[in-house]
Amino acid sequence: MDVAIVGIGIHPFGRTPARSGLQQGAYAARLALQDAGIEWRDIQFAFGGSASAGSADALVNELGLTGIPFINVANGCATGGSSLISAYNAIKSGEYDVGMVTGFDKHDRGAFNADPKELGIGQWYGEVGMMMTTQFFAMKIQKYMHDHAISHDTLAKVSEKAFINGSKNPNAWRTEPISVDEIINSTMVNDPLTKFMFCSPAEGGVALILCRADHAKRYTDTPVYLKGATMKSRRFGSFEVFSPSQALQQVDGPTVDASKAAFEMAGVGPKDMDVMQLQDTEVGAEIMHMAENGFCEDGEQEALIQQGATHIGGSMPVNTDGGCLANGEPIGASGLRQVYENVLQLRGQAGDHQVPDDPKLAYTHVYGAPGISAITILQR
Repeated sequence: MDVAIVGIGIHPFGRTPARSGLQQGAYAARLALQDAGIEWRDIQFAFGGSASAGSADALVNELGLTGIPFINVANGCATGGSSLISAYNAIKSGEYDVGMVTGFDKHDRGAFNADPKELGIGQWYGEVGMMMTTQFFAMKIQKYMHDHAISHDTLAKVSEKAFINGSKNPNAWRTEPISVDEIINSTMVNDPLTKFMFCSPAEGGVALILCRADHAKRYTDTPVYLKGATMKSRRFGSFEVFSPSQALQQVDGPTVDASKAAFEMAGVGPKDMDVMQLQDTEVGAEIMHMAENGFCEDGEQEALIQQGATHIGGSMPVNTDGGCLANGEPIGASGLRQVYENVLQLRGQAGDHQVPDDPKLAYTHVYGAPGISAITILQR
């Protein structure tokens, strides 16, 4: 049973004091239903997630008490991708014909404040500062820069591209371009990463309507098909966020495993992708994920980014809506934002941030603590 996406909706990301996170999720859900041309009462099931704005299943209070099974999903930054895969499997199994995936959040300002006890780690891990993800990712990209000759200028160019793309996206939070010089010279947070090299916790909501592929034309003339949908957790020997130690024998991380599985499921390869959305909670993540997802070899990012290959008009456009850097990261919605963007791209409806040359295949990747990756491959 193949699965199609037939409706999409988004609430703008950033800060919206007038609406709760739940209301932002309901806003996105109503737009998705409208896009698919159906009513809430037509939805047979839902999956959704929110880390800081209440339970996603409370959306029924806004949308209607129809008695459907609505399952909450919590999987760190991979919550949105995990919700989508759950819904994909529910339809692919033949149990349901049409359902909704949704995610929303409304985070406080400042860095996420995780508790080591909730992840099975001793208090010492927080006391030495490693629960601060800014510090962990700064140390990780330091090593990667040393091992693969990635320059500080290339870090800044990833941010510059994100803010250029965000300026073309009406739903982005950061809608003003920022120069390389300003990015490099902004406040140092954790060396080598400055203020404008990190995303921020944010607000926003996204909803998608999924159905059996053979029913897709009932809802839209522009269905987008889920050709691959995979999720993997870490194996022993991979070094991930909130890892309390580093094994002597290193192995590939969950992104590599999930990516390979998704390409095999879809029957395509990295060179076939026309547009890619990769997790970019900070600039180093985008750089490392380019290689981990198979789009280049380690170290090739330096030349590719300097040449503009990852820009909207480049040979491998990455994070065309501005990514997490320009949109911020409301955890429940972030992975679904990537899918929303790719559906727009494959429909040819992305406006000023549209990839040229009629894209046909699109890729999303989301990564969450403590080492979870979810991948989708979409085809029109």
